[in-house]
Amino acid sequence: MSDRRKHFVSLVRVAQALFSFQGIQMPFKHAAFASAAVSVMMVAGAAQAQAQYAFDLPAQSLERSLTAVGRQTQVNVVFRPEQVSGKTAGPLKGRFTADAALRRLLAGSGLDVRTTPGGSYLLVEAPTQLVQTESAVVDDVVVLGRGRTRQMQTLSKAELDKLAPGTSPLAALNKLPGVNFTSSDPFGAYEWAQQVTIRSFTTDQMGYTLDGLPLGNMQYRNNNGLSIGRALLTENNGATSLSQGGGALGTASTNNIGGTIDFTSIDPTGEFGVDMAGTYGSGGTWRGFTRLNTGRLPGGGSLYAAYARQDTKKWKAAGEQNIEQINVKFVQPLGEAVRSTTFLDYADRREDDYADLSFALVNRLGWNVDTISDNFPLAEALATALQTGGAVPAPYLNADDVYYNGGGVRQDTLVYERLDYDLTPSLSGSTTAYYHRDHGIGTYASPYDATPEAYGGSPVSVSALRYDIDRAGLISRLSYTLGDHKLDAGVWYEDNDFHQAAYLYGLTKGVAPTNFQRFYDNPFRTRWDYQFTTKTYQFHIGDTWSVTDNLRVNAGFKALNVTNEAETITSNTPINGVIKARDYFLPSAGILYRLDERNEMFASFTRNMAAFVASASSGPFSTTQAGFDYIRKDLKPEKTRTLEAGYRYSRDGLLASVTAYDVAFENRLLATSISATIVGNQNVLQNVGGVTSRGVETAISWRFAPAWSLFGSFAYNDAKYDDDVTPLGGATIATKGKRVVAAPKTVGGAELAYDNGTVWSKVTAHYQGERFYTYLNDSPVKSSTVFDLAAGYRVPQTSVEVLLNVTNVFDKRYYSSVGTSGFVNADPTGSYTTLQQGAPRQVFATVRVSF
Repeated sequence: MSDRRKHFVSLVRVAQALFSFQGIQMPFKHAAFASAAVSVMMVAGAAQAQAQYAFDLPAQSLERSLTAVGRQTQVNVVFRPEQVSGKTAGPLKGRFTADAALRRLLAGSGLDVRTTPGGSYLLVEAPTQLVQTESAVVDDVVVLGRGRTRQMQTLSKAELDKLAPGTSPLAALNKLPGVNFTSSDPFGAYEWAQQVTIRSFTTDQMGYTLDGLPLGNMQYRNNNGLSIGRALLTENNGATSLSQGGGALGTASTNNIGGTIDFTSIDPTGEFGVDMAGTYGSGGTWRGFTRLNTGRLPGGGSLYAAYARQDTKKWKAAGEQNIEQINVKFVQPLGEAVRSTTFLDYADRREDDYADLSFALVNRLGWNVDTISDNFPLAEALATALQTGGAVPAPYLNADDVYYNGGGVRQDTLVYERLDYDLTPSLSGSTTAYYHRDHGIGTYASPYDATPEAYGGSPVSVSALRYDIDRAGLISRLSYTLGDHKLDAGVWYEDNDFHQAAYLYGLTKGVAPTNFQRFYDNPFRTRWDYQFTTKTYQFHIGDTWSVTDNLRVNAGFKALNVTNEAETITSNTPINGVIKARDYFLPSAGILYRLDERNEMFASFTRNMAAFVASASSGPFSTTQAGFDYIRKDLKPEKTRTLEAGYRYSRDGLLASVTAYDVAFENRLLATSISATIVGNQNVLQNVGGVTSRGVETAISWRFAPAWSLFGSFAYNDAKYDDDVTPLGGATIATKGKRVVAAPKTVGGAELAYDNGTVWSKVTAHYQGERFYTYLNDSPVKSSTVFDLAAGYRVPQTSVEVLLNVTNVFDKRYYSSVGTSGFVNADPTGSYTTLQQGAPRQVFATVRVSF
């Protein structure tokens, strides 16, 4: 038993007591750690509040009163214009906390507020229901991040609810300025092909959190987290916020050099109720969802338990993508000053691959070329031809043009316990302890490795990567108001054990597998087996100074220290060692100046660092011992410096913003091959210079008539490599001045929406400019524009809603994600298989009902 586990033993009983009432079986290793941390912090204090402020507001429109409270208390109050349209607030006189002031103004309005992990106040219906039947939802996007010193937008839950159930919330971000999200399935949920680009940064260069918890880099081979689709049911999505240049100073992420996306989960309602929904659509897709709200329980707490299952057939070739998921959330006030939140997620996702493609392959075999998982005899014939040099069955030219199947299974358990507390009228804070376990496998039907006779004798075998993540962490923050200053400080600690191994499993000759996506046993070969340990320590401190009523300045810094260690269990090329990424001064500063109630200007500066990846698939450990020893002392972590400045305008029904930015990306890492005389011609990481990214992002939201709204965004991004690349032991590659791979220079979105409270509809369009998957920009991927349609009908005097979603309305053929198998220097023949196609037109119908 490890020393760490011994340390946890004496505290495990506390964890069991904490979670047993919900029937949650929290794995031993970190349950005690999480509960012990919570117990310690419970002694330290108890729920969020701010200092008291003197208010003297007249009776006026609710919107004006909410804006005044936000300005005076320096908090961000997030609401949609139609939520407060036509509503008034009585006078507010006396001394109140920001929370108390907002609740007094909202009394009798049918609205309530909830705090987000970033400290904002979000207006919600009281109580929140699956089906909203009151006011029309016209302008669902808080475009401006009003009152913020950085570029930021928030999508409301109402906006996310208009997507087809099961759709990734990342897909909804496509409408925001500068965002380009792609995938190859209509739900944006197929994890291998999920790709986000913002200001030339891609998926694994951004930070992601759920209720403040780190989700890691959200890559398919994620070594430090999980995707949002496995962390939270889409029906339980709350508001989602995007910060293009960098998140809040204390964001729990070690890779957010390119921006931050913060997801939230909804809270239980105060009334008993059952929400149900069923979806059916293209390809035999069906999804069922049920959520039970207990309402207010004895003791004042409330709880919901939700379950969903979705089965989706691939839109081309044979295969399925399925998920079963459970969410439980319990909110309990502990006295007047403490709020406890317990959250549990369990997900089991199984998906068959869409094959990576090349231009040449599509031109030769047609647009719908994919895996051949319904033709095992053909797969065996191709494998035999590859291994023996025999004739390749027509119409294929190469024996590995196509393959039988591939995919993956992911089983995740995520638990957190959060306390929000007041220490004094001026001092408040929160503490969150969390635990995450992932058990996963990635499969590929290999034509290169024949199954031995003793294991089945097929010329095809299953090449598999096994993944196990076992991580726990603690996040604690304090906020202190002193006159015109608001001080914030916090710490984040995470201990992550990542186990990764590669195996070959046998298949029986002439017998097609009946269940390809599963956990296999009895391998006939172990390629390698590694254990990686990552310890993360982060501290931040900042000050927000309200210089005047119209001028606000904030400044602070964070210190980040990440240690990665690799240990070989089994391998012909063992690797053992430690590497660190650390910087104890990563500053951030911003300024906001309000010209008047309608106009404001802002500017910000952020410095950030990305930790190394601890994995055999990428990062400094994806080499030999000699290769690692060669780079360890000189390798530098990637860093960014972001400058941005912008202007925001708002008045009744009209919101607009424009932001300019300049990003310097330093110490860019690239895997290169070095001389055989040094490390045996192995791939190693190398710092290869930088990237400069400059651009402009614009957005406008206009309610031009009752029930009608128009939204549009456009972004221009000029991102180029600063240097030529000279691989160790190789010739120089002329990348200087070339555009950054995967990043379009122009991105745009538009939406026309109608909602009269009973009937609603919207048409959206997303444009992505030309992209490249080669560093020399010799193989462009053409630009494309895709239209989606959504419509709904809320049955009057009932809690029933009918929803229709149509994706890719005009059935456009286009390439969605690029670089899914990596990027190359050049591809003049268009033969590198690293492209994914977008899904054709798909139609889904949903019925929702609440009891």
